[in-house]
Amino acid sequence: MQGKFAMVSLGCAKNLVDSEVMTDELMRAGYRKVTPPHADVVVINTCAFIDPAKQEAIDTIFGFTRARAQGKAPAGQKILVAGCMAQRYADKLVKLMPEVDAFVGVDQVGQIGQIVQTVLAGDGPKVYRSKVSTVVPDFKATRFRFTPKHLAYVKIAEGCNHACAYCAIPRIRGGFRSRPMTNVLREIEALARGGVKEVNLIAQDTTFYGLDRPASGDTLAKLLRAANRIPGDFNLRVLYTHPAHWDEELIAAFAECEKVLKYVDIPLQHIADHILAEQRRRTDGNDIRRLLTRLREAVPGIGLRSTFISGLPGETEQDHAELCEFVREFRFERAGVFPYSREEGTLAARMKNQVHHAVRKRRANELNMILAGIADEIGSSCVGRQMRVLVDSPGIARGAWDAPDVDGAVHVDETLPVGEFATVRITDSIAYELFAEGNSAP
Repeated sequence: MQGKFAMVSLGCAKNLVDSEVMTDELMRAGYRKVTPPHADVVVINTCAFIDPAKQEAIDTIFGFTRARAQGKAPAGQKILVAGCMAQRYADKLVKLMPEVDAFVGVDQVGQIGQIVQTVLAGDGPKVYRSKVSTVVPDFKATRFRFTPKHLAYVKIAEGCNHACAYCAIPRIRGGFRSRPMTNVLREIEALARGGVKEVNLIAQDTTFYGLDRPASGDTLAKLLRAANRIPGDFNLRVLYTHPAHWDEELIAAFAECEKVLKYVDIPLQHIADHILAEQRRRTDGNDIRRLLTRLREAVPGIGLRSTFISGLPGETEQDHAELCEFVREFRFERAGVFPYSREEGTLAARMKNQVHHAVRKRRANELNMILAGIADEIGSSCVGRQMRVLVDSPGIARGAWDAPDVDGAVHVDETLPVGEFATVRITDSIAYELFAEGNSAP
């Protein structure tokens, strides 16, 4: 036995997959997974997408360094900072955080066992990082999943080719790299055989899947149709789609594949044409409206989920009013709004027409009030319906319109078996929270 480690995963589901891979690598190397106070080494997998995520990472790191200094953790405990923050800021953090024993970039997740061994031996550099991220995710049959047994995330690609003005992800994660389709399908098959009931497909832009390798002929639509043929009673959920890459082939796949949940996660960010252009979103308001209308026509009962950024540089009161009206018009089944976060190193951060932070917050609050009213109406419209749900924990389930950790929940009979499907009747609602009765099999 090499020693004991703890893994702390921050940020999005894509980061969670990296944490699962690192955990598996360490366990295969002979390390034992324990809670942080008992670990010889703590690996903190960080996010650096927006300021709140960076602050969470900083607070978490200093929480562990303070615990070590105060004797609440082994005096010789090593602290490694991995993931996006290490990839983006390692050179600065070495000086700002001398308490940290090593910084590990995003391409080094598969080398974590060797890195930990070097750090525990008190040897080696402080920074383990490639200048540009180029690694393509691979299928790990023994990946140690942090999710419940019935739920899994499958990363179908890494990086991003978009140059959205407000986003630093391409600078951190590199260009878009699709996994080969056979590799993805093998992972989904293994998960289905293992009893997983919901497979969530993730990437920075799932709709760009295969387009970076046109000779392969791979597309998201082709992947969904192939995955739909895999035996087993499980669902496929597609997250993080981009409005610029939807086409009729993909819409048809959503409509025709019975395993694909009728749920579209499509972060739109804004609707005003000049904002979309300045933020390099590769689409305009009319294209977005046509796409949403087409999705609702082609896929009856579809749930549209989106997120919006309020107070982007150059946003006027007229632009804000247009966004409010757009939200009222399309009545998204699930939606969220965030005030713009000015991220260093991005094009938007250098724009001169910044919106005051108080105005950003006020506009976001106004949009959230509109969305709250729509959520109440959407929830009320579900009352009386029969709904197929997946039970996540005693008394808590999710329907097709509820992605893990980001959407609402369906409160069900606590006797329903966890990790299984059930059909229930909705009896009440509070916004995105639904209440149901019944305990029948699907």
